[in-house]
Amino acid sequence: MHSPLKPSQAVPPNFSQTEFRTALGMFATGVTIVTALSPEGQPIGLTANSFNSVSLAPPLVLWSLARSAGSMAAFSTGSHYAINILSADQQDLAKQFAARGDDRFAGVQFTPGAGGAPLLHGAAATFECFNRSRYEEGDHVIFVGEVERCAARAGASPLLFHGGRFYAEHPL
Repeated sequence: MHSPLKPSQAVPPNFSQTEFRTALGMFATGVTIVTALSPEGQPIGLTANSFNSVSLAPPLVLWSLARSAGSMAAFSTGSHYAINILSADQQDLAKQFAARGDDRFAGVQFTPGAGGAPLLHGAAATFECFNRSRYEEGDHVIFVGEVERCAARAGASPLLFHGGRFYAEHPL
């Protein structure tokens, strides 16, 4: 039996970035706010839906951040960050942390977690992560965090994102 040779690189895409983004939007995700402290000790955070589990032993999770993000230096050099999974009633918070130029923490209640990373009040779940490793891929950096502490709020429904819109959980 003859096995075909593996190509040395991918074929160039036959779709636009807009088409790619639209197709990716068909994958429903939860919504998170990733938080940390800047080198000056100020809370920083951003809305992200690029969150996933990696390993149970050790407990690892991942998320990704655009290389062009203003908070890249702080997340790359800090020892800890927190991933806050938003509950269904936190849509306004998701929008607040996605906005550019505003004080994202204005009016936000939080408790300092590991390394001072803010744990947002009302989150469905929180993961306090040691900033274990980073991988540069394309226009993003993939962060892998080793979870030192986690908590889930009993009965909380998650905020969901699909096709460019927010949804609340509705069991089938």
